[in-house]
Amino acid sequence: MPDLEFELTDHTGQPVTAEDYRGKITLMFFGYTSCQHVCPVALSKLAAATRELGDQADKVEILFVAVDPKRDKKVLDDYVTEFTPDLVGLTGTQKQLKAVAKRYRVAFSYEKPREDGFYIVNHSGAVFVFDPQGKVRLLIDEQAKTANITEDLRNLIEQSSG
Repeated sequence: MPDLEFELTDHTGQPVTAEDYRGKITLMFFGYTSCQHVCPVALSKLAAATRELGDQADKVEILFVAVDPKRDKKVLDDYVTEFTPDLVGLTGTQKQLKAVAKRYRVAFSYEKPREDGFYIVNHSGAVFVFDPQGKVRLLIDEQAKTANITEDLRNLIEQSSG
């Protein structure tokens, strides 16, 4: 798996790159704000796992790469703060998002819109975990329990500190 690398825009409208997150353990998850199942569950687990870290939570950054810029850009700031103030929402142009998704072998596709205009974005549910140097260290499955995620993060923090 490749190192952490991207150029996107955060939920406050600021351009960011992977370099902005060096020095922290970084969790990266791809999804979209209108997702009703996978995304809320995954982001809730990640937020809970980092809260369980207590004082060590400041060593971890959660990045939510929103792959539906048509709908996500308008609501991303409110969406990410619902889970935890430490969650960073990222989005970009279709070209940027496709490049990042391709880099990490993440698939996403848009279903045909319903009559009311609503559409679903199919996407994978894995979470990529990078060490403070931006090297991928773990891949968290969407079925992982919060306690296991917390334990994995504690172990990675310990390995990174010593």
